[in-house]
Amino acid sequence: MTVYFIGAGPGAPDLITLRGHELVSRCPVCLYAGSLVPRQIVDFAPQGARILDTAPMHLEQIVAEMIAAHRRGQDVARLHSGDPSIYGAIGEQMRALEHEGIPFEIVPGVPAFAAAAAVMGTELTLPGISQTIILTRTGGKASPMPEGEHLEILGRSGATLAIHLSIRNLAHVERALQPRYGADCPVVIVYRATWPDQKVIRTTLSGMRAMARRHKITRTALVFVGPVLDAQGFEASALYDPDFVHLLRNQGKKKDRRSGEGA
Repeated sequence: MTVYFIGAGPGAPDLITLRGHELVSRCPVCLYAGSLVPRQIVDFAPQGARILDTAPMHLEQIVAEMIAAHRRGQDVARLHSGDPSIYGAIGEQMRALEHEGIPFEIVPGVPAFAAAAAVMGTELTLPGISQTIILTRTGGKASPMPEGEHLEILGRSGATLAIHLSIRNLAHVERALQPRYGADCPVVIVYRATWPDQKVIRTTLSGMRAMARRHKITRTALVFVGPVLDAQGFEASALYDPDFVHLLRNQGKKKDRRSGEGA
């Protein structure tokens, strides 16, 4: 018996991985975060499976279901949105399973920031503009930020920021980042990426609060900040430049140039 922590992806049912789909379709127990995982993915579960929405449950109740499945010898598909390694709250579940001697595995999924970049139609790492993406959040009721990870500090890098779980804290985001990024820095708010009701809102650091209010967005949104979001005239990557030599291309041409051989 194994508990599988499965990344269900950002929302669209066909963005779950093949491995995740196969596990859901054969596990006799399925626990899923109902507020974030679409029901269509849960419908992959086999007929007669025990299916529970964990949104109203607390940790002890969730772990108790896993322990009961372990005693029955039944595998568990534990579905989390996006990729479970990012704000998945799986650490405490795995710790409890280790204490009980119950085996588990993690199955990665498409993370929300990657899905959001896709619906934006944006590459987040452009030459000469941004080669670093910081995935972060602001402090809240559930989890305060550790010392050294506040936006004021992370913002000193000038990197592209993907700010999770902070749509209700935009005033703080603006105050923390404006000194480094500027009031006109591009911002994109992506609401429920890949869901049928997704929204992509392009604005600026100083205008994002008004735009969030206008669109009545209060949850389930990612906030991206950085010049890469509306970059124009950037340099092309050297990767596909005909004069850029690497292991899989132009090795023979490089040899010919050095030896004087060739056409």
